[in-house]
Amino acid sequence: FDLSSKHQELELQEKKTFQENFWENSSEAQITLKRIKFLKNWIKNIDSLEENITDLEILLEYHKKNECSDDELENQYNKSNTLLEELEFKTMLSHESDNMDAVLQITAGAGGTESCDWAQMLMRMYVMYCEKNKLKSSILNEQDGDTAGIKSATLKIEGEYAFGWLKGENGVHRLVRISPFDSNAKRHTSFASVYVYPLIDDSINIEINQSDLEINTSRSSGAGGQSVNKIETKVQITHKPSGIQITCSETRSQLDNKVRAMQMLKSQLYEIELKKKNEKRNEIESSKKKIEWGSQIRNYVLHPYKLVKDLRTGTETGNTDSVLNGNIKDFLKSYLMFNTNQSNENLSQS
Repeated sequence: FDLSSKHQELELQEKKTFQENFWENSSEAQITLKRIKFLKNWIKNIDSLEENITDLEILLEYHKKNECSDDELENQYNKSNTLLEELEFKTMLSHESDNMDAVLQITAGAGGTESCDWAQMLMRMYVMYCEKNKLKSSILNEQDGDTAGIKSATLKIEGEYAFGWLKGENGVHRLVRISPFDSNAKRHTSFASVYVYPLIDDSINIEINQSDLEINTSRSSGAGGQSVNKIETKVQITHKPSGIQITCSETRSQLDNKVRAMQMLKSQLYEIELKKKNEKRNEIESSKKKIEWGSQIRNYVLHPYKLVKDLRTGTETGNTDSVLNGNIKDFLKSYLMFNTNQSNENLSQS
């Protein structure tokens, strides 16, 4: 880890904040402050790792003299190793969009009510993942299933490296279980798709021609009697050139929902532009498959045995309850390693 270059960059960035005209361009100022926070966090993490490695070296010398226990040495080694792994994974999150907030869309696929229930289980899994990893999640839009579960949902996920960690979740997720909706207790297979893209901020300017937009409003669905359902607060924006359609009903204000929907639209257009600039990056939209058998990236089997397996990386676990309760970090890490190895292979072959 090149600590000296980060110190030098931090010094240059902090000098900008002392300039008299620093706040004249608020967007540029926010970018600078965000970068300063990022650099300080990196330096803090590297300093912490170095301190722990020094402590480990000291304990090792004490251990040779029988002046510290095996447990003390092992605990310090595990602590240092954990810090090192975390920094190594952060180096894999070096793309300009990795440290952005994320929008995560879940859509039920083939399987009717069973798939709608599965889509809701996935939404719960991601919400619990956020709770366990200091990320904030909020529901931007949700469409209930006809009988149970959800047909679709859109989550906004805010926090450090939100998009970077979750970008590997793009694809179809397959569930196998005894369906609670089948009176004959038969085994069912159901599918749901997940699509994640980075949520851009004001620092990135995306020009949109208003004539390219079709904007519709409607009443939000939900429990009757709430004021949010009595007025047209739900906003749907269609970008005619790309065919992208955004729906937002997060707040009771039509204006706020329109602002959020426009931000989501700009984020998807930004993601498309990034793909065009980087030909080696897998294009999410072009690789989308039908939400059905044979197109899944991960299997969640609850019957006749218990197993969650990622078909890309081979990562698997029999602790299905833990995964569905949001403990998916091992799958996210294995994808980052897989993606990094794939990129390195492509570069070596080019």
